[in-house]
Amino acid sequence: MAVRLLLAVLVTLATCLAGAPAQAAAPDSPAVTHTNPIAEKRADPHIVKHTDGYYYFTATVPEYDRIVLRRATTIQGLKSAPETTIWTKHASGAMGAHIWAPEIHFIDGKWYVYFAAGATDDVWAIRMYVLEGTGANPLTAAWTEKGQIRTQWESFSLDATTFVVNGVRYLAWAQRDPSVNNNTDVYLAKMANPWTITGTPVMLSRPTHSWETVGYKVNEGPAVIQHGGKVFLTYSASATDANYCLGMLTASASANLLSQASWSKSATPVFTSSAATSQYGPGHNSFTVSEDGKSDILVYHDRGYKDISGDPLDDPNRRTRVQKVYWNADGTPNFGIPVADGVTPQRFSSYNFPDRFVRHYDYRARIEAGVTKLADSQFRVVPGLAGSGTVSLESANFPGYYLRHKNFEVWLEKNDGSTRFASDATFRQRAGLADPAGVSYESSNYPGRYVRHWEYLLDVQAVSTATDRADATFHAQ
Repeated sequence: MAVRLLLAVLVTLATCLAGAPAQAAAPDSPAVTHTNPIAEKRADPHIVKHTDGYYYFTATVPEYDRIVLRRATTIQGLKSAPETTIWTKHASGAMGAHIWAPEIHFIDGKWYVYFAAGATDDVWAIRMYVLEGTGANPLTAAWTEKGQIRTQWESFSLDATTFVVNGVRYLAWAQRDPSVNNNTDVYLAKMANPWTITGTPVMLSRPTHSWETVGYKVNEGPAVIQHGGKVFLTYSASATDANYCLGMLTASASANLLSQASWSKSATPVFTSSAATSQYGPGHNSFTVSEDGKSDILVYHDRGYKDISGDPLDDPNRRTRVQKVYWNADGTPNFGIPVADGVTPQRFSSYNFPDRFVRHYDYRARIEAGVTKLADSQFRVVPGLAGSGTVSLESANFPGYYLRHKNFEVWLEKNDGSTRFASDATFRQRAGLADPAGVSYESSNYPGRYVRHWEYLLDVQAVSTATDRADATFHAQ
């Protein structure tokens, strides 16, 4: 009898535990925020975090005449960091015009800058070149020209980038196939040394989708990020105006990367212009990591307006921007939308349902798992509309719309400028009620009531029990 009773107790306990929601530790990738833009009039940006603790930043300058570098210990610090010119175009001949898309890499104890350039007698004879720098600090290094990267053709080629997978160094770039009526395809080859490819290059992607051929038939600007045993190669497509966007190729890190069959191509762009946030033509990206090393950061350029007079290449106002990369449950990157200028948004996961994030759906706030429409679950934490040390939560994809309580339910609504709205959309940010590493939001005009989930919908309620406190605690990501 005692054995039966003990078994019944154990079964009941197991059932309760199985049904109880998980309580999350602080997330592996906590929130990071930056303020955009990072640099005005700097296109094709490349930011790398080195082992010396510095971020190094280079980009195309609108004069197309030199290569510049900045460094800072934070990404935001690059905005005000002094800029050094490390190389200037030749007065005549090759490398004398259209100095484009520099990237900086540290390989085997030396610095290398990859860039594209035309010639003084033919500015469109764009080819890829390499500089080698000796010295700990590339801003003061001694730079020498290693010459042109030779490929299978002597044709328009640019946007070289290099990366290592399973100990093998590769070069990816964009080039025109002289036999094909388009602008550029994306190619890949192994490297014999930092300025020489080896073997036969493979064409990975050709512009065939409608979104890749607006204005020009372009695949260019490859950039690589690796995650979960996969290699993701983003590239830019179409003309460098508001139609510019990112596509993506995916391969297993264990596959033969020099086989086109190893790569799958996105059917739709993965990052495009957003009229809602006034960001147009996002592209030519690179990737870096956050200061704590726990978040991947997308680096890219765009413009803050849609319409351009004349050739986009003559418009100098592409600017460098950054935002956090999130990862879907299937291991693929989610770039969301190019966020509005100013502070970048965050996501908020539930403390006791850690796979669920705060998001708006039909303007009602709730927590939900598997949110692939990323911007629905991103909010900018801004100074409170009602002031006095408070905060408000502004939608990433509906700027000017805020989370506010109405009849103690939390909705996303447009700020109507009223005192009532400001009060209802203002909160006091507290340490998490169930976990001080988290965050809780107390209503400014109803002290003691907190944003909490109830049947997965967000309300503003008084809290008294451990469950209440858990429901009212979130982790910023």
